[in-house]
Amino acid sequence: MDNKKLVSVLMSAYNSEDSISNAIESIVNQEYSEIELLIMDDGSSDNTTEICKEFSQKFNNIRLFKNEKNLGLTKSLNLLLKHSNGEIIARQDSDDVSFKSRIKEQEAFLKSNNFDACFTRALIKNKNKKIPGFSFYLPHGISIFYKNPFIHGTLFIKKSVINKLGNYDEKFIYAQDYRLFKDLIVQKYKIGVINKPLYELNMENNISTNHREEQNYYSQCVRKNIEPKK
Repeated sequence: MDNKKLVSVLMSAYNSEDSISNAIESIVNQEYSEIELLIMDDGSSDNTTEICKEFSQKFNNIRLFKNEKNLGLTKSLNLLLKHSNGEIIARQDSDDVSFKSRIKEQEAFLKSNNFDACFTRALIKNKNKKIPGFSFYLPHGISIFYKNPFIHGTLFIKKSVINKLGNYDEKFIYAQDYRLFKDLIVQKYKIGVINKPLYELNMENNISTNHREEQNYYSQCVRKNIEPKK
């Protein structure tokens, strides 16, 4: 008997009406069957809520939550974590797309290698560029102290592990993923990366691009192991 573990996919969205349909469809069309998709509408003022409601009425494995005001990605993800039922937590950004085999391949990869967390490489939307690039070939224990070597949207982690780490650190409004990943490595959890792109990353309108100064500051705090003052 194939005892598949339930995977809880967490998606936070803010004014994502132009992209969220493709993001949701990429999850509901996964080849892996045991999935619940938890969506947090983080105080959107466009049609994001209406789009998500339509999907949640059509698919019984989609649950929609809403912040009355914008709380940001870190707090939204922690709220979704509290509502999740799966033994495995996966991420999906509202402007990105997961390839159909992503969850199936990550679940098998995690299980067969007894990893605590794993990631995949990605393709940048509208560009024939695979990321991570050079940093993929460096040991994670080295590269993590210079830059974030992982793609947040491809995170696939045991819920027990992220809970032990205290979930996302809410002092980090930005670079919350970098902080989490550094903790994973420093505390010697087993991590792997699938050497093929299973995710399409939209770099045109994401947090790192639109809030580069803030992202750089919080990333510096991670590297220096200090608490942000902003």
